[in-house]
Order: sequence, then C-alpha cells, then structure tokens
Amino acid sequence: MAQAYTQETGQSGGDPQHSGSRVALLLDRLRNDRGIWRRGLVLAGIAVLLALVMIFHAEIPNDVGNLGSLLETFLPWLGLLIPVLLVLGLVRRSASAVLALVLPVAVWLDLFGGLMFFDKAGHGGDLSVVTHNVNADNRDPQGTADTLRTSGADVVALEELTGDAVPVYQRALKNTYPYHAVRGTVGVWSKYRLSGTEPVDIKLGWTRALRTTVAAPQGDVGVYVAHLPSVRVRFNAGFTAGQRDASAAALGKAIENERLDRVVLLGDLNGTMNDRALAPVTSQMRSAQGAAGDGFGFSWPASFPMARIDQIMVRGLDPVGASTMKKTGSDHLPVSASLDF
Repeated sequence: MAQAYTQETGQSGGDPQHSGSRVALLLDRLRNDRGIWRRGLVLAGIAVLLALVMIFHAEIPNDVGNLGSLLETFLPWLGLLIPVLLVLGLVRRSASAVLALVLPVAVWLDLFGGLMFFDKAGHGGDLSVVTHNVNADNRDPQGTADTLRTSGADVVALEELTGDAVPVYQRALKNTYPYHAVRGTVGVWSKYRLSGTEPVDIKLGWTRALRTTVAAPQGDVGVYVAHLPSVRVRFNAGFTAGQRDASAAALGKAIENERLDRVVLLGDLNGTMNDRALAPVTSQMRSAQGAAGDGFGFSWPASFPMARIDQIMVRGLDPVGASTMKKTGSDHLPVSASLDF
C-alpha cells in the first residue's frame, strides 16, 4: 500500500528535494557550498575598510588637498555604499561579504542613527530664529523676503546680500521686523531692539560677519551672523578650503571672547558639523539641528540638498526644534530653530 501511495502522489520519502521545505533545502545547499566563506573576500575587505574610514575619519590627514575635510563634509553619504555591497555580496553568494557588513552598519548607526531615527523636537521655544543665504544671483528677492516674513521667526539673518537687493528686503520686512542692521554682505532683522552692532573681522578684507545684541524679553542674546568663504573641489588642488579655515578660526576667537552668556550663531559656514576645520566654532557651541532636529537637515544645494552648510548654533540656550524651510529663489534652503532660555 505504501508503494501504491508513493506512485499515486509522486512523493518519495527518501528524496530530500521533495520532502524538505524550501528553507531547509536552501540551508542544506549553503552547508554543502564549501566556497560560501571563501568567495567575496574582497567585498568583505571593502566593508571593513568602509567601517574603519567612518570610525577614524578624524585621522585622515588634511595635508594633501584637504582630503579629511572633504570626506567629513559628505560623511553621511558613505552609508550608500552599504546596500551596494549587500547586493554584490548576495550576487556572489558570499557569507563573508554579507556578514562583514554588520560592522559598517553598526558604525553608521552609531554616527547618524540619532539624527535619522529619533525625533528630538520639543514644543514652544522662547526665541525663534532663521538664517538664509539668499544668493547674490537671486532673481526673486521679493518672494524670498515674503517667505522669510511669514516664517514667524523673531530674528532673521541673511547672507550674500547685494547692494541692489538690500532695499528690497528692507521694504518687505520692515513691518514685521522693525529693527535691522546690515554690515557688508550680511544682515539681521529682528522683532526686538538691536544694540552694539559691529562688524566681525574674519580675515577676508571685507565684511561678511557681524555681531549684535538682541534684547529678547527673557534677556539679552549675543547674535553673530557670518558667511565664511566658499570652498571648491579642483582636480589639481583638491579641496581648497584654506581661506575658509582661517576665517573659521577668527570667528571662533570672536565668539570665545563674547561677554554675554547666551550666544547664537546664524550663517552659511560653508562646512558641516563633522568638518574638523570648523572646530574653533563647533567645539564651543551646540548645533540646533543636532540637538533638536529631525533628520540631517541638509540645506545645500536647494535643488538636491547634500550637505548642511547653513548652521544655527547656540551657547547658553537650549534648542527645542530645528528644520529646513521651503525653497526660495536661492540655491540654499533657509533653516530655522526654536530656542529656550
């Protein structure tokens, strides 16, 4: 009878290809595939190297083409290599390559998981601020001003102002912001009285930074607005950031000497919080986005943001929210933050 049953059903108790589940068959094949650990060793090595680069990025020298700063500017994007390596490892059927990916995944999550997967934003805030590089070539300064005016911010900082555009911003913002000051190519508009406004020398030969006191209802705040020099990536010179680095050092010195306990820095620093060259500033201030933002908050270029080079940083204040705003006529996105005293 057993023989008849196997003939009618087509099943054979001794044939593992039909009696085992698909999962069991797959595991059996993997066990019998003796090359599964030997294949893909190069991919495994690349995965380990990727993890080491992320762990020791601060040790990569800047002596040649400012390579370390260039890497740190786009450090989060190294995570895109992980799914590529995973696909290649699966195609190669390499257990070594797939298992090695555990290391870069763990390192990337340690560095950036807090930004990506945890919403740290609170509610309220005693002082709201916005900073925006409006772009000297902005063809719609009126529209840009309207966006900023309706943001609800108490203080608005603008960078890359031109002589022709300044009157446009003054007219558009004067009803909402009765107090304003412009020095060189940077300016600040405020709902609260300003005093002690003066340029800050960031070693450029012309004014691209200022310092002022904002008389907020909860107390005075020292506000800095800065636009550090641009950086370039050139084939024959690498990441040309020397002038920006010198300006960052000068700005950091000015903030270090600030007499007020509560300080806000608003501006386009042409560098990210990961970039070691900005340490004279970043070592003494907190990033509003890092403390209370949701996600990376990339702000440039506006058409496809790849880095957060527009910064809101604080000392003596607590960020409770941070975000980017909608696109304007600029190649940067405006960024905003809410702060508690």
